[in-house]
Amino acid sequence: QVHLVESGGGLVQAGGSLRLSCAVSGRTSSTYVMAWFRQGPGKEREFVAAITWRTLYADSVKGRFTISRDNAKNTVALQMNSLKPEDTAVYYCAAGLVIDTYARFAARYDFWGQGTQVTVSS
Repeated sequence: QVHLVESGGGLVQAGGSLRLSCAVSGRTSSTYVMAWFRQGPGKEREFVAAITWRTLYADSVKGRFTISRDNAKNTVALQMNSLKPEDTAVYYCAAGLVIDTYARFAARYDFWGQGTQVTVSS
């Protein structure tokens, strides 16, 4: 079992930055693919970024968001810059033994955090 806890969400003005962190505990493994998804009001959960042997990003966040992991500290971070109102959502950390090809699909992940709210005001 893997336990994920997100932190770092909050309210920020458009153009600002936030850094989300995901603390990973339990039966951790550096082989797990780690990812961030988000779910905005009235929307389905969508892929944001993942880190496999490479980093993957949704087109909507490419160039603005950066995913990173620290296996020694068992953490995964999402640095979010140039935030836009449309980035407003609950952000979820996810972990799983996922083939790189399927890293964008939420159903492929076995473990999820409880989510952290990010609100970007215009």
